[in-house]
Amino acid sequence: MLFVFKYLTFCSHQLGWLLQKDMSGINIALPIGISFFTFQLLSYLFDVYYGKAKPQKNIFNTGLYIALFPQLIAGPIVRYDWIEKQIMERQESLEDVAEGMLRFIYGLGKKVLIADYMAQVADNIFGAGVAMSVGTAWLGAAAYTLQIYFDFSGYSDMAIGLGRMFGFRFPENFNYPYIAGSVTDFWRRWHISLSSWFRDYVYIPLGGNRCSKRRWLWNLFVVWALTGIWHGANWTFLCWGLWYFLLLIFEKQTGFAEKIGRFSHVYALLAIIFGWVIFRSASMGQAVWYMGMMLGLGSAGMTDSNFVYYLSGSWVVFVSAVLLSAPVAPFVLEKVYRFSWGRNAEALFGAAVFLLAVLKCISSSYNPFIYFNF
Repeated sequence: MLFVFKYLTFCSHQLGWLLQKDMSGINIALPIGISFFTFQLLSYLFDVYYGKAKPQKNIFNTGLYIALFPQLIAGPIVRYDWIEKQIMERQESLEDVAEGMLRFIYGLGKKVLIADYMAQVADNIFGAGVAMSVGTAWLGAAAYTLQIYFDFSGYSDMAIGLGRMFGFRFPENFNYPYIAGSVTDFWRRWHISLSSWFRDYVYIPLGGNRCSKRRWLWNLFVVWALTGIWHGANWTFLCWGLWYFLLLIFEKQTGFAEKIGRFSHVYALLAIIFGWVIFRSASMGQAVWYMGMMLGLGSAGMTDSNFVYYLSGSWVVFVSAVLLSAPVAPFVLEKVYRFSWGRNAEALFGAAVFLLAVLKCISSSYNPFIYFNF
C-alpha cells in the first residue's frame, strides 16, 4: 500500500520516459502521514513476531497506537514495544500538563518564529534559478539547513508536548545534531526514531556488521537507500541517502573524523549542508548546479547585492537560530534554575513565546510543516 500511494506515480512516470509513452494518467495523491502509519503498523507486527511485545487483544487500544494523533503526521516514530505499557497504564497529572504545554510552546516557537523566517530566505535563493554569488549560495544552503531542523524538531517538540499532556512519554527525536563531530554522530542525533527503526528492523535482521565485509556493505547500502526513498519518490532523495552511505563507509574505513580532531565538526557540518542541498533541490541537475555556485563554479563573484540584502535583513534570526541549534538553552536554564524564581521566569518566557507565535500566525500566510511532504 505504501508503494502504491507513494511510489507508483513516480515509477510509472520513469517507465513512461524509458518507453517514450505518456504515463501521466497515473497520478495518485499522497495521503498525509502514510509513511508513519505504515512504520507504526510494521513496528507492531515485528515486535509481536519477535516476542518483544504481546499481541493486543483490544481493538481500541490497537487503534490508539496506530492513530496516536500528536506524533502521527511527522514523528517521532513511536514503536509498539516502547509504548505498550503506557497504553494500558499511563497516568495524567497537572505537572505533565504544565510540562507538556511548555514543550509544545517551544516547538511552536521554533516553527513559527525561526523556521518560517528561514524558509523565506531559502525559498527565494533556491528558487532564483539564475547565477548567484558564492556568499548568496551558501546563505541559502545555511538557511535551509536551519529551516528543516527547526521545522522538524519544532514539530517533534509539539508532538512530545501533546503526548506528555495526555500521559504519554514519547522518545526524543533530536539531540542537537548540528554539533556532531562526524556523520555517524549526526545520525545518532538527527531523527533518532527513524534511524533506530531502520537499525532494529532492517539493518540487524539483514545481519548488521556480523557478517562478511561484502555483505556488510550491502546491508548498509540497503538501509541508506531505503532511508533516502522513504522521504519521497524522487531521485534526489535516493541520492541523498546514498550520499550518507558513502560518507559513513568513508568514515568507518579511514577513521577520518577522529584523525582531524577538532576540525571534525567543520567537516561534519559541511557534509550535512551539501546533503541538504541535494535534499532541497527539485532534481539532481539543480543540486549539482547549486553546489557549483557554492564552490564558485559559474557563480557571480564572492558576494553580491542579494547577499547583503538577505543577510542585513535576517542576521538577528540567523544568529538566534545558530545559538539555539547548539545546547545553549539547556545551559542557560540550568543557571536560571539555581534561583528560586527560575521556574516562574521560564513560565513567563514560555508565555511570551506563545504570544509572539500566535501574533505571527495571525499576521502571516499559511506555512505548513515542510516535513509533512516526506
